[in-house]
Amino acid sequence: MDYSEKPVAPLKTVMADIKKSLAPKYGDGEAREMARIIFENLKGWNPVEIAIRQDEPISGFIVGKVDAVVDRLLHDEPIQQIFGKADFYGLKLKVTRDTLIPRPETAELVDLIVKENPGKDLRVLDAGTGTGCIALALARNLLFPEITAIDISDKALEVARENGKNLHAAVDFIKADILQLPDGLKGEKFDIIVSNPPYIAEKEKTAMDSNVLDYEPSEALFVPDSDPLKFYMAILEAARGEMLVPGGRIYFEINPLYAEELKNNTEELGYKNVSLTRDTYGKQRFLSAEKENF
Repeated sequence: MDYSEKPVAPLKTVMADIKKSLAPKYGDGEAREMARIIFENLKGWNPVEIAIRQDEPISGFIVGKVDAVVDRLLHDEPIQQIFGKADFYGLKLKVTRDTLIPRPETAELVDLIVKENPGKDLRVLDAGTGTGCIALALARNLLFPEITAIDISDKALEVARENGKNLHAAVDFIKADILQLPDGLKGEKFDIIVSNPPYIAEKEKTAMDSNVLDYEPSEALFVPDSDPLKFYMAILEAARGEMLVPGGRIYFEINPLYAEELKNNTEELGYKNVSLTRDTYGKQRFLSAEKENF
C-alpha cells in the first residue's frame, strides 16, 4: 500500500486542524461549517456520519486533499467554487465562475414568496436566474407552478438548465434581457415576477472581499453609480403592461442603500401594497408590491 493511503490521524484531529487554520480568517462558526463541507465532498459523509466517525482514521491521501482545499480557502477562493456546488433551500446546485453563489438572503426571498402565495397553478417569471436557484426552489415548493426563468448569459443558462435537469424540475429557461422585457417571452403573462438582479453600486466595490470580486461574475453583481435601480425600473415598467396580471405580485431582492428610493418609485408607478422586508441581519433586503388594474 502506498504510504499516502496509510492512516495518519483520526477524523476529529483533522477537523480540528481545519478549524484552527481557517478560524482566524473566517471565524469559528464558518470554519466549522467549512470542515463539514470538506468531508461531505471528499468522503461523501453527511453530518450524522461525521459525528459518529470522529475516531475513524483518515488516510494521508485524504489529508493531502484537505490541505489543498484549506490552502485555496486561505487564498480567498469560495468553497462553493472549489467543489462546484452550493446548498440552497434544500437543493444541491451546480455553480461555476459564470454564476453567482446563491446566498442565504435569497433563500429568505424564496421563503417569503412561498409563504405569501399558497395558491396553485401560479405562473412565475424569475428575471436574472443565474444558477436557477430561485426558479428551482419555487418549482419545488409552490403548488404546481408554471415557471419561466430568464438570463442574458448563455453560460449561466447552461448551468441553470443542468441544475433543472439534475433536480427533475420543470422550469423553462430562456435567454432574454431584463432591460428589454418582454422580448423573448412571447406575450406570456405572469402571476408573480421575482428578481434578484445586479444591485451593488460600483462605489461599493472597495468594501467588498476578494472572494467575491475575484471569483464571481461582475456583470451579475454591479450597477453604475449613476443608475443603481435600472434593472428594477425596467421590470416594473414592463410589468405595468401586459406581463403581470392585475393583482399579480412583484418580489425583489434589493440593495438596502436604495430601499426607500425604490419603494417610492414603485408607488409612483401605481403599484399598491408596496412593502419593505428586513432580512435576518436587520437590513431592508426585499421589496414586494401588487399590480392594480392599470
